[in-house]
Amino acid sequence: MPSMITIAASAVPDHLRGALTRWLLEVTPQLYVGTVSARVRDELWSTVTACTADGVAVLVYPTNNEQGFELRTAGRQRRRPIDFEGLTLVALGSLQPDPLSDSQEMANRF
Repeated sequence: MPSMITIAASAVPDHLRGALTRWLLEVTPQLYVGTVSARVRDELWSTVTACTADGVAVLVYPTNNEQGFELRTAGRQRRRPIDFEGLTLVALGSLQPDPLSDSQEMANRF
């Protein structure tokens, strides 16, 4: 069954923008909205992730969970979705790689 999706894509190649406009409306620059099937959504997203390179992309689509939607991200970005007991939260991080590993960072917090 088709459902509405939203893709925000910035700093992506022109050919990717053209591919997205075949299926979705570009309602503002770099923001695409449309109603597609799950199969088309997944194919579009695989194209986006393959072509994002230095850009950033976010996909939002409805699903049966507590929030009613799911997020997918691609590219290098400061915001990354994290799962917190079944809820998707957005963590704000640095664009620079952290020299500490996750385990060392967690140990330093306590």
